[in-house]
Amino acid sequence: MQDIVRRIASQKTSSNVKVNFKTGDTVEVHVRVKEGEKERIQIFKGLVIKVQGSGSGRSFTVRKMSDGVGVERTFPFTSPAVEKVRLISHGTVRRSRLYYIRNRRGKSARIAFELARDPDGKAAEKAKPVASKE
Repeated sequence: MQDIVRRIASQKTSSNVKVNFKTGDTVEVHVRVKEGEKERIQIFKGLVIKVQGSGSGRSFTVRKMSDGVGVERTFPFTSPAVEKVRLISHGTVRRSRLYYIRNRRGKSARIAFELARDPDGKAAEKAKPVASKE
């Protein structure tokens, strides 16, 4: 009986998240936000602190720092609000849940990382600051 339920659930739900990422990676989640009649895309960029579940109930949690305050948001893989997920960098971690990051500040909160590669095989370039000449 449960096998039938799993088979039907996997056919009905398709994941909006096509990127292969894991805990410790830095990602940009493009989320649809509806304000009144207007709809726009909001980017939530942060560290994946956990990936949980399986099948249609699978979700991931992203943590970012906003004005010195940690903000965590959980996104289901099958959510229609998630337009796309872009992988920024691969983090080197030895845990599947990074809850200890919540208690860290400054340099101790950093994770060793390697920039993600584009589909062409080239490393993604870092954003360069624009120097203004006055």
